[in-house]
Amino acid sequence: MTSRKRRAFSKDFKADAVRLVQEGGKTIGEVTQQFDLTESALREWVRRAEADAGKGPPEALTTSERAELVELRKRLKRAEMERDILKKATAFFAREN
Repeated sequence: MTSRKRRAFSKDFKADAVRLVQEGGKTIGEVTQQFDLTESALREWVRRAEADAGKGPPEALTTSERAELVELRKRLKRAEMERDILKKATAFFAREN
């Protein structure tokens, strides 16, 4: 099995593919063959669209919640790095005295 090169798709393309599955009466397999997609990618797009519409499982994150989580993780990592720098600086200056 050869690996595929990773491709990027626009939001409109993803929305159209999801719409074909949800409203067009096509199966995921039919849409993946029609647009040369992987089933796992299309299934994830459908799952996220359902979560954004409030139809997904209760633990599913919406797109905005997912983006907020990514941003918060970045901010936490930066705060932890700043804390570690201050700890090292405190230890350095405490040794000098």
